[in-house]
Amino acid sequence: MDKAKPLPSLLVQRYHGWRATSYMENKAWYRRLADEGQRPKTMIISCCDSRVHVTGIFGADQGEFFIHRNIANLVPPYLPDGQQHGTSAALEYAVTALKVAHVVVMGHSACGGVQGCLDMCSGRAPELEEKSSFVGRWMDLLRPGYERVKDLDGYDAQRAALEREAVLVSLENLMTFPFVASQVDAENLSLHGLWHDIGNGTVEQFLPAQNAFRPI
Repeated sequence: MDKAKPLPSLLVQRYHGWRATSYMENKAWYRRLADEGQRPKTMIISCCDSRVHVTGIFGADQGEFFIHRNIANLVPPYLPDGQQHGTSAALEYAVTALKVAHVVVMGHSACGGVQGCLDMCSGRAPELEEKSSFVGRWMDLLRPGYERVKDLDGYDAQRAALEREAVLVSLENLMTFPFVASQVDAENLSLHGLWHDIGNGTVEQFLPAQNAFRPI
């Protein structure tokens, strides 16, 4: 591979700063993580959006969260078709190998993926309908959520509702995985749905009894 280039100097400087401070101050902890392996209690499925920093929000240290990020924090339905499924593979590893106790799906405000789904499903983004669009085909997962919000009054209301539907669709799809459903039924695993407002820093959780998201 002859196209790879050296790391930008800014990132090199930041690495050396981390190595000289945070790492050196916690060297024993890092050595322990390396020698004993990871034992996270929680898997977080969040968006790729650079503004969503789940370890910062929850004050988590290395080794606490098993994190998987993708566009719009979506979980596909269980589909063992022999193809490549990154999210499904991460979920399988977290539940069956790491035996996490919690799986958290965390959506957020101003999600570009959700906006893309809304625009695609409403005819505003025909380019996403192309078979060659990776984003469009991924956002097909959220079409059931769009059907539940398409009649709301106004684009902003539809988008806000669809951001939360991205969480709910993922929670629904999680239960199609046999290894998830069996652990949930055995009360060895719990599922959680969150939505984060980037601008004001609040986090809402989905409460099934109220069928609504409420501030935590």
